[in-house]
Amino acid sequence: MALDGIVMANLTAEMKDRLEGGKISKIAQPEKDELLFTVKNQKNTWKLLISASASLPLVYFTENNKQSPLTAPNFCMLLRKHIGNGRIMKISQPGLERILCMEIEHLDELGDRRTKKLMIEIMGKHSNIIFCNEEDMILDSIKHISAQVSSVREVLPGRKYFIPQTMDKKDPLTITEEEFIAAVRHAAAPVQKSLYLNLTGISPIIGHELCHLASIDGDHSANELTETELLHLYRMFSFMIEDIKKGSFKPNIIYKNEEPVEFAAVPLTCYEGSDYEAKSFESISTLLETYYASKNAVTRIRQKSVDLRKIVQTALERNYKKYDLQEKQLKDTEKKDKYKIYGELLNTYGYELTGGEKQLTCLNYYTNEDITIPLDEQLSAKENSQKYFDKYNKMKRTFEAVTGQISETKQEIDHLESISAALDIALLEEDLVQIKEELMEYGYVKHRKSGDKKPKVTSKPFHYISSDGFHMYVGKNNYQNEELTFKVASGNDWWFHAKGIPGSHVIVKSEGKELPDRTFEEAGALAAYYSKGKDNDKVEVDYIQKKQIKKVAGAAPGFVIYHTNYSMVAEPGIFCETANN
Repeated sequence: MALDGIVMANLTAEMKDRLEGGKISKIAQPEKDELLFTVKNQKNTWKLLISASASLPLVYFTENNKQSPLTAPNFCMLLRKHIGNGRIMKISQPGLERILCMEIEHLDELGDRRTKKLMIEIMGKHSNIIFCNEEDMILDSIKHISAQVSSVREVLPGRKYFIPQTMDKKDPLTITEEEFIAAVRHAAAPVQKSLYLNLTGISPIIGHELCHLASIDGDHSANELTETELLHLYRMFSFMIEDIKKGSFKPNIIYKNEEPVEFAAVPLTCYEGSDYEAKSFESISTLLETYYASKNAVTRIRQKSVDLRKIVQTALERNYKKYDLQEKQLKDTEKKDKYKIYGELLNTYGYELTGGEKQLTCLNYYTNEDITIPLDEQLSAKENSQKYFDKYNKMKRTFEAVTGQISETKQEIDHLESISAALDIALLEEDLVQIKEELMEYGYVKHRKSGDKKPKVTSKPFHYISSDGFHMYVGKNNYQNEELTFKVASGNDWWFHAKGIPGSHVIVKSEGKELPDRTFEEAGALAAYYSKGKDNDKVEVDYIQKKQIKKVAGAAPGFVIYHTNYSMVAEPGIFCETANN
């Protein structure tokens, strides 16, 4: 999930098409390591965002504006001074390096034409934006790198600019067949790793894709490949490079159950399968903006839910410990019936004792077998009997109390685990509102102060349409589960839930019709996916008509009981169409 040399080649082609010949009308620096260029070219206005952020370096076209500081930073002022009204003459990429070069023509103070270069290096934490003159002398950079920081290359005004060394990697655009085979088989590393270690601009995912295209195990040692395998690998590589040279790119994002997992500027056939879906984009910029917006949304919701997760996890751990202790106490009471029998037998056979005995062996008339009863030699038969009855009664009271406590603790654990499952499927900030309200209602979160306005609930259940046209709804939390089951669903609608594990209620609206087998399978897959069993290969799912579902009296929202249900084994996933609410 990084901007490799092939994505940069796609960006170069897109920037050449849109920006070459265009005039720079605005330069802004919204963040300390970010630039926003506005370029007018013919009848179009383009906004190019360039970020040298160590955590998320990016280059892409955007339609969004970002607020800039009232006083422009020095680097921004320098760019405005030199190229504020300059014309972009050429955009290039050296080899397949993760570097873009923008050559900009402008007029100096004397009215003479001059050329400046803006070098955009997208290299993870080493990313930078470097401004050079036509002799490649550095005028300034968005990040200054001194000799104390890097012994390889200083990036400071007055220093000569050069492309950083890439550990003797070969250029994929010019490499020959012989050089390719020699470079790949040179290392004892896995094939896919050898590819990206020895070739510039090749990322791990492209190495994996090339191995997949060549039907080679990417984890196989590169120096053990046969000549035939190496030739086939080179052929697949050369096909890909030929497309890059021709500018034939196919930007796409790979989604797994609606969450983006990878992107590339070439097709990723290694992700073909029922769990993955590829979405194509006309523009690599649109892809990057979409991908990182989606990933940022997922990251943001996880950060927002951290406090709630911590509250739930702390409460769960406390209840797990309590449950273990209560089970131990319950196990200790298993001897109670034995003590009761000891007391009864001592009342029956105690007359045989003369005093001072340490045990009594007699017939247990419950089993018709002999039994030996330990005795306190200081006590009489009657006193020993009473002692055992006292132990029995104490354990009986403990058993009754602990049995109730275990039931309550188990209900609390089930409730908390259901909330934890709801946090796992929350996609938007509004999805957290109802979860927090539930935690507040049950005392896990402090109640809001009097006068504080109750937040508006805008989160809605997931809505899907089966392949056969039936509407299916999935609750995102316990409140939604309760509403779907007892308000949205009618008697003949079907209800699905992962068996014995926390998860969402899935309702299929039957509209009085008989559901096809495929709809049952798709609803079962949804119930399995939106449960704690999501990562399992198979999940057992219960299903039953809504009229057979009963609310548990006094239980938390979303908890139900049912009998005579059906069961299926489902593969977790979303195998139906998302509905537009």
